[in-house]
Amino acid sequence: MTAGEFALPRGSVAARLVLAGGEAHSGEIYVAERVPHHSGPETPLEMLNRPEPFFAFRPKDGHVLLVAKAATVTVEVHQAPMDDPTRRSVARAAPLEITLTGGDTLVGFALAELPEHHARPLDILNASTDRFFAVDAGAATHFVNRAHVRFARPQE
Repeated sequence: MTAGEFALPRGSVAARLVLAGGEAHSGEIYVAERVPHHSGPETPLEMLNRPEPFFAFRPKDGHVLLVAKAATVTVEVHQAPMDDPTRRSVARAAPLEITLTGGDTLVGFALAELPEHHARPLDILNASTDRFFAVDAGAATHFVNRAHVRFARPQE
């Protein structure tokens, strides 16, 4: 038997990675087709926040890379950060400009599922100890590694 015979079904998601050295790569990340805690496939955010320190990424040149999550600054995808309307209805959104350790900035809405009285930008950024959080930038969603955020500036 080969290791592939025990692999769970995975789906691919087009993504653009930015790594700690500033290099950017376009290609595909892989998410589980099913997860036990909700219907539908795993989200990119769930995959990035799994405890494993590496994830598979296939750049457009076709050679799979096993990428360290710690060295990943952002993962950009062109899909909504939360497809489930029930989860989206309780999520809080804080408009932020986020400056990353390399000097790049992202502008969008940081999202977190929180009670209404915890809707300040600081609450949203501190809502979780997960490694990555979502920033909805309209045309794209950026999954941002908290360890690579220099500072965030609340927007009006």
